[in-house]
Amino acid sequence: MVMLMAYAVDYGYFFIAAAGITSASRNAAEYSIAGYEAPGQATLPPAGPYTTTNTVSAEAIAGLATFNTSSTTTSVQVCSKSNGVSSNVAKCTSYGPTALSYTPGTDPEAPHFVLQRVDITYTVQPPIPLSFFKISLLPNMTFHRQVSMRALD
Repeated sequence: MVMLMAYAVDYGYFFIAAAGITSASRNAAEYSIAGYEAPGQATLPPAGPYTTTNTVSAEAIAGLATFNTSSTTTSVQVCSKSNGVSSNVAKCTSYGPTALSYTPGTDPEAPHFVLQRVDITYTVQPPIPLSFFKISLLPNMTFHRQVSMRALD
């Protein structure tokens, strides 16, 4: 019965983590095209680093602040017009302990719009680690969420 309860807590935590990373990536992508102003603003917010406030990567990490940071690993890749544009594709930069290498696509209406993209990879350990003779019964879970939004060029 104790194992069943521990599995229920771990499953609930993984579900909340998946919902949280979805929300964080959506909020960061929206911030990358609008900032704190309107979509027609003159400058876009910088992509990073995530240790600096008012950046897209800091917005993504802040959306995950409610989780236990000692048991998680978060990596963020930001493809933004503020990094520069090459062949109608926004250049990407990665932040966090592991490098991401997801390739963004071109916007279908490329001369007028640039596709902004935020990729978050979030690895979390179960909050109640269950093991049997030093063998983990629940592995670490890795969630990946990607959101793309268009910025007016």
